[in-house]
Amino acid sequence: MAPPSDPSLEPATDLPTRLGHDLATLATLATGRGDDGLEDLLRRGLDWLARLADYDVATVFELEGDDLVVRAARGPLAPQVRSHRLSLARFPSLREALETRRARAFTEDDHEHGDGDPFDGVLDLPPGHSCMVVPLCAGERRYGVLTLDRTRCETYAPEVVSLVEVYAQILALAIENARQRADLERLHAQEQAFSATLQHELEGAGMLTTSQSPAMRKLVERARQVARTATPVLVLGETGTGKERLSRALHRWSDRAERPFVTLNCAAIPETLLESELFGHVKGAFTGATRDRPGRFAIADGGTLLLDEIGELSLPLQAKLLRVLQEGTIQAVGSDSTRKVDVRVLAATHVDLERAVGSGRFREDLYYRLAVFPLVLPPLRERLEDLPALAEAMLAEQSARTGRRGRITEEALDSLRAYAWPGNLRELANVLERAMILSRDGVLRPADLDLPHRATSREPSAPAGSAPTALLTLEDAERMHVERVLRHTKGKVYGAGGAAEILGLKPSTLQSRMKKLGIERDAFC
Repeated sequence: MAPPSDPSLEPATDLPTRLGHDLATLATLATGRGDDGLEDLLRRGLDWLARLADYDVATVFELEGDDLVVRAARGPLAPQVRSHRLSLARFPSLREALETRRARAFTEDDHEHGDGDPFDGVLDLPPGHSCMVVPLCAGERRYGVLTLDRTRCETYAPEVVSLVEVYAQILALAIENARQRADLERLHAQEQAFSATLQHELEGAGMLTTSQSPAMRKLVERARQVARTATPVLVLGETGTGKERLSRALHRWSDRAERPFVTLNCAAIPETLLESELFGHVKGAFTGATRDRPGRFAIADGGTLLLDEIGELSLPLQAKLLRVLQEGTIQAVGSDSTRKVDVRVLAATHVDLERAVGSGRFREDLYYRLAVFPLVLPPLRERLEDLPALAEAMLAEQSARTGRRGRITEEALDSLRAYAWPGNLRELANVLERAMILSRDGVLRPADLDLPHRATSREPSAPAGSAPTALLTLEDAERMHVERVLRHTKGKVYGAGGAAEILGLKPSTLQSRMKKLGIERDAFC
């Protein structure tokens, strides 16, 4: 027999110890703690088997329907059998070994009066040569059989057959585990690919660049332009309009796309902990600080940090944030030293920051630092062209999460178009998920939508001089009035007779208000 190729197969002075090590290694592979692939596992398993029973060829046959196909072979005769295939119908003794799960050593009489030799026509083995068949079974699964053949005419001893049978059970467990692990890795890779695609659709280009709304298309064009710079961006819009989604798209479109994207909701963390969350802390800085901990700025170094609900930040923290924006350095809580960071800051809020500045709740200098390039997301009621695509994307996301596929009818879309959507995209997602629960067949009809009774009709604008046909929200009424004044001035904002003068506002304040309301001056020129 050819010398083993595995270095671990050098002659062992203590065979039980060596075998114990081999079985422990196979057991490790069987419980999923090993990293070897199935091919390497079979090679090593067959090589180690040579310590228990010598052979000229050891073969692992895998069960495929009613056939046995060679999966691995070792030994001097291995090259001749690697493409061999057997039919169980021709070899009842092999089927019996699988069904009884018992190993068997074949004698010369078995070969002459039984099934014949499985390697007839493939190997030139003498009559009465040593042959052993061992089932490979794990739990309820029958993987196949292990065969050992040698040219010497001497039957394998019963104690050797018993020991190989135990060895084969452990090998079968390792084989089954390796196959399951490969299946899990393949499923995980598919899931990751699908999640990446879905995330791309939901968080970035998919739901933004495919918009049919002129206002959204213009917004995306501006967002792509500023994404390539390091300029701070202030993302504005009503609750649920997708400010975080736009922020993620800004990061993806930037040259920092491969670096971290970190978020912090300033309204979700107690003020006493917010400074530590932003800038980190050192061990012993306060009760419970048992180790150094980096803050969001440190984690986002080289990438992008989104400060959501920036309007909820306290004045003392606003001052510290301003210093970071000005100097590019952070100081952890409890530390005397500063650290340089390279972070692109995005801020998002539904709060009117200009009004907060006027009331003293937000620092004016910080506002102008953050609002270098404001992006105002239009509310859903002003981009109803996108309802079909938005509904389809949200149903796809819910299908990936719940396993239930959904489809919305045109009649249901008409019902959605008639609703005012005060909660915007977030409310739309909730309505669709609720409808999926109520729908019996996954087809969403008007009766499944269960829309709130409030504000079921929308009135975003009305012709000049006409009375509204339904009660409006304060924001809708403000939008109507500003549009009416702009229509009167033919889009003129500045100077005598301009819209700002008529409304009693500073031109800059009016422009900011128009951005918030989604009003384009060009539409009135």
